[in-house]
Amino acid sequence: MSKNESPWKLAHLNYACVKDQRFEVAVLPLGCTEPHNLHLPYGTDTLEGDAIGEAICRVAHDKGARVVLLPTIPYGTTSNQRGLPLSMNVNPSTLHAVITDLVNALDVCGIRKLLLLNSHGGNELKPLMRELFGQTGVRIFLCDWFRALGDVYSEIFDAKDDHAGEMETSIMLACYPELVGKHPDGTLTADDGATRPTRFDAVNSGWVSITRPWQGLTTNTGAGNPHAATADKGRKAIDLLANRIGQFLAELSDSEIDEKFPF
Repeated sequence: MSKNESPWKLAHLNYACVKDQRFEVAVLPLGCTEPHNLHLPYGTDTLEGDAIGEAICRVAHDKGARVVLLPTIPYGTTSNQRGLPLSMNVNPSTLHAVITDLVNALDVCGIRKLLLLNSHGGNELKPLMRELFGQTGVRIFLCDWFRALGDVYSEIFDAKDDHAGEMETSIMLACYPELVGKHPDGTLTADDGATRPTRFDAVNSGWVSITRPWQGLTTNTGAGNPHAATADKGRKAIDLLANRIGQFLAELSDSEIDEKFPF
C-alpha cells in the first residue's frame, strides 16, 4: 500500500515514509483472543480494534491530525474464561508491562499523546494510567469505544450487548461478514446469549462485584442476544464512532502540551 492511501497506518508504512514524518498522536488498539458465542471468531475484539482504529484515524487524518495507528495488541485479560479452549489470557500485570514498554518507546520517539483504544471489557487500564501519571512524558487517554455509543445505543440497537451480542455481531457483519457463522437459511449459528444470575442479590444488583466465571454465566460464551444484528446497524455504529473519536483525535493533535494541559 502506498503512503498516500493510509499514511497513518504504521503496519503498512516503510521507513522512507516514516523517517521524516512528525506524528503528534498515537492510537494503540487493544483486543483479545477468546470465544464469542458460536458464531463470531476468537479474534472479534482484535478485528474490531483494527476496523474502528482505521475508521477513526482516517477521519482524524482528513481533518489534518498528525496521527499514527499502531498495530492492535491481539491478547488481553480473559482469566474469567480459564477452562475454555484457546481462550488466550494475558494477566493484567503482563498487559500493563507491555503497554508501559510501548509508552516508553513513544516517549523516546517524541510522540507525547497516546489514545488507548480498548475493544475488550476485561482490559482494565485505569490503574495503569494512574501508575504512569507523572512517570512519563506521554499523556495517555483511554477510550473503551463501546462506551462511546452509550447515549445513542438504543437508537441503533434493540438489545443490550455484554459479549458477542447485537452490537458486536452487527459490527462484524459490517466489516467481516465472511467470518460470521450462519446456517444455510442465513440465520446465525448462535444461541440467544442468555446469562444466569448468581445466588446473591447484591451481586445481581451490581453493588457487589465479582470476576464473573464465564462457564457458569453463559451457555456458549455469549452474553447478549445477537439475532437482531444487521450490517446496517454496524455501519451506523462505526460511522458514529469514526466521527466522534476522529474529531477528538484531531483536537488532541492540535492541542499544545503546556503546564495546564489538558485544561
